[in-house]
Amino acid sequence: MRDRIISWLRQNVSHHRLQHILGVEETCITLARHHQVNEQQAAQAGLMHDLAKFFPPQKLLKLAAEAKIPVDEFCLNQPHLLHADIGALIAQQEFEVNDPEILAAIGNHTLGVPHMSKLSCLVFIADVLEPNRGDNERLAVMRNLAPKNLYKCVQQTSDYSLEYLLSKQKIIHPRTVLTRNWALAQIKQNSSKLKLKTHRKSA
Repeated sequence: MRDRIISWLRQNVSHHRLQHILGVEETCITLARHHQVNEQQAAQAGLMHDLAKFFPPQKLLKLAAEAKIPVDEFCLNQPHLLHADIGALIAQQEFEVNDPEILAAIGNHTLGVPHMSKLSCLVFIADVLEPNRGDNERLAVMRNLAPKNLYKCVQQTSDYSLEYLLSKQKIIHPRTVLTRNWALAQIKQNSSKLKLKTHRKSA
């Protein structure tokens, strides 16, 4: 199926975007090994996350309406935000993918969502951290962190995206903020569990 997906992508995205997609696929596989996530699911979600990236706005809105995908005011004004949800739809329709975790990971890769699965977290951060995204100090820190602390990396990736959007004076979808706050809560919760475990051992 991988060859069929890549052949479809060659017809529907730019060469530059395809290199990004392949980078996300490889990053997802690598991170899956570190975080005990199914590698095949991670690879498929990474490979299909941007299926609808080059769909024009009107096509995204039309497909969303036909599939009864909710479109809020932010997505109505910025239809490209729908490419994640429509990508999941294309994965179903074009490639008969019915794994709910893979479909959710594709649908959540742009904005994230509170309580998303580890697989969704992997695709969310791989989309930003894959090697073709360039190199700077922040990316280097996050790439080093990603194999070690998944939720901390989700929080930092969210911060990175929010800072970019603010610098460009772009509209920020509330889900990005909610995802960041959820990841921060997960970090604090895991830290509390670790402290309690350490306390019990020393008692």
